[in-house]
Amino acid sequence: MSVYNHHSMIPKSHSTRISELLDTIRADFDQLAQEAFICRSQRDEFENKLAHQIKEMHKFQQNILDLERNQQKIKKQYEDEIARLRQQLEQRTNHTSIKQEQPPNIGPESSYFNGIINANGAASSPRKNSNSYTNHQLHAPNLSLSSSSNPQALVSTTAPTPPPAATVAVASTTANSTPLTVSLNDIDPSSVPDNMKIEGNDWFALFNPKVPKVLKINSIYSLEHNSVVCCVKFSMDGRYLAAGCNRYTYIYDVSSGQKICVLYDETISQEGDLYVRSVSFSPDGRLLATGAEDKQIRIWDIGTRRIRNILHGHEQDIYSLEFSRDGRILVSGSGDRTTRIWNMADGSCQHILHITDANQKDPGVTSVALSHDGRLVATGSLDKMVRIWDTHTGQLMEQLEGHRDSVYSVAFMPNDSEIISGSLDKTIKLWKLGTRFAPNNGNNGNSKNPCKMTFVGHKDFVLSIACSYDGKWIVSGSKDRTIQFWDPMTGQPEVMLQGHKNSVISVAVAMDGRPLFASGSGDNGARIWSYS
Repeated sequence: MSVYNHHSMIPKSHSTRISELLDTIRADFDQLAQEAFICRSQRDEFENKLAHQIKEMHKFQQNILDLERNQQKIKKQYEDEIARLRQQLEQRTNHTSIKQEQPPNIGPESSYFNGIINANGAASSPRKNSNSYTNHQLHAPNLSLSSSSNPQALVSTTAPTPPPAATVAVASTTANSTPLTVSLNDIDPSSVPDNMKIEGNDWFALFNPKVPKVLKINSIYSLEHNSVVCCVKFSMDGRYLAAGCNRYTYIYDVSSGQKICVLYDETISQEGDLYVRSVSFSPDGRLLATGAEDKQIRIWDIGTRRIRNILHGHEQDIYSLEFSRDGRILVSGSGDRTTRIWNMADGSCQHILHITDANQKDPGVTSVALSHDGRLVATGSLDKMVRIWDTHTGQLMEQLEGHRDSVYSVAFMPNDSEIISGSLDKTIKLWKLGTRFAPNNGNNGNSKNPCKMTFVGHKDFVLSIACSYDGKWIVSGSKDRTIQFWDPMTGQPEVMLQGHKNSVISVAVAMDGRPLFASGSGDNGARIWSYS
């Protein structure tokens, strides 16, 4: 036996051990590779399922969008049909001499918003027949302090008798003052080219296809509230917007849409509603006047959020307020048949402008507007009249007659020689001042017709109007839930906006040159819009 045999077995033992280790590693690797393959297969399967589910979700979303479009199309068809039937009903009503719609209650213990909006801010229901139409009738005011506490009892079935022709300016009913216009409410949006309409997330704009499109409209901010938004008003520098609601007045930064101030009188009773019907900024933006149903005008210091002064004197609700541009006077209109001019230096009442027409039964003042130079004040009232007064003397200068129902809003054009008025007769009128004078002013009654133009197109009450700072556009808000822009040169509507689910109670335009306007509605919302 060789002495080398023992040593020759050592390499063989090591080689066997290495082979076994390699086999073990190979087996482990194969197992891991198999597990990785299974994981990849599972991952691919999961990704396929996820992709399939995403595809199904997109398909479901598309189906929802299609259903929404179809629903909107069907809704529009129904609304068009209802509008057509309503027009036929109104025509038959006119032919059968059925009494006209009555304005909302304005007086003690009355509900101002009955008929303008439905309870809880719900959108107005379409009128389907003569019976349902009667149920939605608005009731005429009874401004007597002894009137019944039941709003339904405050009904006047006799229309006010107009004063003698020699004492008022009567608007012509000829076709010359009422241009043939396109009613944008009657147009099917699907029949209009895409470039003549804009559809936002929750608003819609339809341009008049009969005139060149010159405006661009956009909704900037939507401001939600807990109650009806009765009024909106910009500060004179256009930086802030005030909105009057139930008990509260909110002030917003126009550039950001942020709420910067809430004004609330903690001393008032917590029982019942107390709507802030009108607001107006002082020219320097430091003060805000608010008028409400408790017959008081509160002057707020915006910086401290405190009441600086309370103006007493009106005997019924305050419906309209406006500061002069120099801040020296504040004008207020009330359901007590008076307009008051207040001296802001000491809070005294300089003039009380009484409506003394013996044959005018319901002359509650719904709206006031000051000329830019502060020399004239225009008032609109329930007796269908627009009146022009001298702020220095308190004298009645002109009395304009032409609307067939209560006047709910008045505004001066920038040139101060023309005014506009909006009425429950669903029209807007443009008046030329200085063509007719009030009684005892030495006028012989032979002057020109003061109504230059009548704007026809709204399907329901015109509740608020405003004029752009340059006088190029008239803006109106209506119970038909639309806002419309009108060209005062032609009388044609430029665009109709639908962005509220209820009556548009108030509209306002920034007067500092910014192309902005705002709207307040019975749907508890206010909006800030841009136009250019």
